[in-house]
Amino acid sequence: MAKLILTQEVSGLGAAGDVVEVKDGYARNYLVPRGLATKWTKGGQKQVDEIQAARRSREIATLEEAQHVRDRLQAAPVTVSERAGESGRLFGAVTAKEIAEAVKAGGGPAIDRRRIEVPDPIKSVGEHRAYVRLHADVRATVDIHVVPAKA
Repeated sequence: MAKLILTQEVSGLGAAGDVVEVKDGYARNYLVPRGLATKWTKGGQKQVDEIQAARRSREIATLEEAQHVRDRLQAAPVTVSERAGESGRLFGAVTAKEIAEAVKAGGGPAIDRRRIEVPDPIKSVGEHRAYVRLHADVRATVDIHVVPAKA
């Protein structure tokens, strides 16, 4: 087992700054090469403290604030305009970054793209759904309306 410090949030594993133990192959072949984690050392504790301080400054502080943001996100659907073919199939897919930008452009709160979970890739015009992890106990559902872009 390898002991690592996560440098970014990894779904199902932990948040940035967490110290985790994973199998050697997962660490060697996936987490470390992609820059998602670094090897844990005694001197790495300073790095852990810096990452956690940065996360606390970005994070939604209270449960009430997270619930307020959830209510704002769920109040109105988000419209994303993408290039599409005649059959309604997109040229590519709608990404978490595009969803975050559409939420902000629509007057919603600024959300981190890494907190957006899209269960199935959005590759067609129509109604879709994504989820945003706002807090440990609060998860918002965002309705996404994908429309073809005007050329």
